[in-house]
Amino acid sequence: MLNQDIIREATRLTRSGQLVEATALLQRMLRGEEERGATAPTTRHPAPAAGIEPPTIEAKANAREMRRPRRTARPQVDLANSIHGLGRGALRRAPPSVADIVPDGARFVEGVYANAAGSRAYRLFIPSGYHGQAIPLVIMLHGCTQSPEDFAAGTRMNFIAEEQTCFVAYPAQRTEANQAKCWNWFRPADQQRDRGEPSLIAGITRQIMRDYSVDPERVYVAGLSAGAAAAAVMGSTYGDLYAAIGIHSGLACGAASDLPSALMAMKQGGGPEAMPGDGPPVPTIVFHGDRDTTVHSKNGTRIVRQSLGESRTKAKVHRGRVPGGHAYTRTVHADSGGRGILEHWEIHGAGHAWSGGSPAGSYTDPDGPDATREMLRFFLEHSLQQRRN
Repeated sequence: MLNQDIIREATRLTRSGQLVEATALLQRMLRGEEERGATAPTTRHPAPAAGIEPPTIEAKANAREMRRPRRTARPQVDLANSIHGLGRGALRRAPPSVADIVPDGARFVEGVYANAAGSRAYRLFIPSGYHGQAIPLVIMLHGCTQSPEDFAAGTRMNFIAEEQTCFVAYPAQRTEANQAKCWNWFRPADQQRDRGEPSLIAGITRQIMRDYSVDPERVYVAGLSAGAAAAAVMGSTYGDLYAAIGIHSGLACGAASDLPSALMAMKQGGGPEAMPGDGPPVPTIVFHGDRDTTVHSKNGTRIVRQSLGESRTKAKVHRGRVPGGHAYTRTVHADSGGRGILEHWEIHGAGHAWSGGSPAGSYTDPDGPDATREMLRFFLEHSLQQRRN
């Protein structure tokens, strides 16, 4: 069966509600293409019929990617197949301890936000140095099967935010919205301002800004994998709210609009090119392992192109290596004033995991450069006011 015939059959199965069968058919096609070194077809794919919920699409942890023989680490989660209902589920692991999540003297409180699109719980990190003064806020969007606690432990963002006196919020995806707790980055309804999940994430952001003293010029959003793809959506749809975005092992906004295009984008870095926005680009920092077999590293390059649009920048390339760990290439794009507005970190030999993360959380690779520290450093170099000037 030709690829176009396979896609048509998968679309027919999706429309008839046979989601597992459609996914299996597409995955067989993709495996066959990888073996032959084929490229993705350029045919546009029809969207699923209205009312049919697409299957879960997100990263699976590859055991080969996650092992790091040079260091002793807590066993990683063997996550489910990239589509829910196929393959094995995530192995149970002990939840992280409070000491892995919250520095001494700081707080990690619960909150809930609701609007017409639904409701989402979240956890908010309040640094010990907060005494009512206006401080920055970072929104962190977890990957599939993860929780706010797991993501906080793995990235150690709270500990770096404690040093810099920043709030950090972790919205939690509901299993009712996605069986594997993935953000639904690939659905058109969840790629638009004031609709679906973007409205919920923005609503959580604004609720925290009302409840606490947040510097409105220094609000940021970041994520991993499906959460990174959702962060890209937030940067595209709420550029007036977020001063910069961080995308780790993710995909560009609009990279997919249905099941077939999502799988293609994840495996081969496909998807339509986005139109450049009006105004200056949202400052963006991208991390991606060049051996990521779950979300192809070509997606990192696509994010760079989408973020820059038609902006003229000067690129400077830096190469380095973590002692005892991965080599990396860091490309900084600077504007006419010499300010770096985009950074692309390609981590050589790394798979689908948070670079420099802690084994206390899932999806982490301790041998990479410290994505958390570099991301927060990049964020604090940018503000909404700078973009307006």
